[in-house]
Amino acid sequence: MLSHCNFLSLSVLTLSLFLGFANAASDDKTKIGNSTIDRTVQLRTHSLYAPFIDQDLQNRWWDFGADAYVNTNKHVRLTRNRPSQMGWLWSRLPLTAANFVIEIEFKVSGEPGHLFGDGMAIWLTKDRAQPGPIFGNKDNFEGLAVFLDTYANSRHGYSFPRIMGMLGDGKTSYNFGNDGDGQEIGACHANFRQTNVATKVKITYVKDSFLDVKIQFRAWDEWTDCFRQEGIKLISAPFLGFSAMTGDVSDNHDIISVTTYSAVLSPESAQRDKPGTFISRIPGASGQGTWFGFFVKLLVFAGICAGGYYGYEEYKRRQMYSGGGNFGGPMSGGYRGGFGGGGGMYDNKRY
Repeated sequence: MLSHCNFLSLSVLTLSLFLGFANAASDDKTKIGNSTIDRTVQLRTHSLYAPFIDQDLQNRWWDFGADAYVNTNKHVRLTRNRPSQMGWLWSRLPLTAANFVIEIEFKVSGEPGHLFGDGMAIWLTKDRAQPGPIFGNKDNFEGLAVFLDTYANSRHGYSFPRIMGMLGDGKTSYNFGNDGDGQEIGACHANFRQTNVATKVKITYVKDSFLDVKIQFRAWDEWTDCFRQEGIKLISAPFLGFSAMTGDVSDNHDIISVTTYSAVLSPESAQRDKPGTFISRIPGASGQGTWFGFFVKLLVFAGICAGGYYGYEEYKRRQMYSGGGNFGGPMSGGYRGGFGGGGGMYDNKRY
């Protein structure tokens, strides 16, 4: 009887785990119109973490230069809090994923007061590691730039610090004197400088569909929408880079970590065959919060219990007819040797 109860308890636990996996699989989705990001695969070639460099003081996937330097315990510092600094960090390989999510943890800090700058930039461009006047990178770039601008070069009707996205065609110059006013595909104000929490930017792109930029700066794991652009098309296989620059005013500009994922899309209506989530194969079982889904799960649970009880009764019947010995029993001439030989698998003298 005790074995019977243990078996039923194991069945309940197993079903709970399956239901938990099914729920987690449904909850961990990002809505994209009529589709979802079904899963993400981290790209080691475009991710970066401490200690940033190997024993040869290099990184297999990244280059950094100019005034940038590495603190292996903390960050890649693009610029110090000194005037006229410029530094950059670039991936060595292009980003070939059609759909991707990039999460960057960064830090902008310096002396308290009202004068600080100039800012930093995140690049997804055709060319890489070409220093210049636009936040430490060349002008007339081709691709996407996300500027984290902390210093206003002219008067505006919006506040700084400011996050702004610009799509470069390789011919148009960035209007540095007017902070790119009128060239943005989207922008927002976010006080990401000198915060008490980790500051992060998340860039999500789905090919020919949309570009979404969010920022974390108010509280841990609280993402604030910055801008979203529908129907946008980025260049294929861009390089991922970061750069920063200081002028007469300055700040520390640090990259703490970069995590890049390839995003795999799945139609919302398609049935998903995920490992360990057999519940999702049952029509209607994916409809969480509905009575029908609840009853389907209840029926599956009852089926598991019934199967377990039948298996236990069959096991007792076979044990009774086999004399309770080893598999097959002495009367049937079954297997009698244990692991290593010399007696049954459940020899009381050995345990």
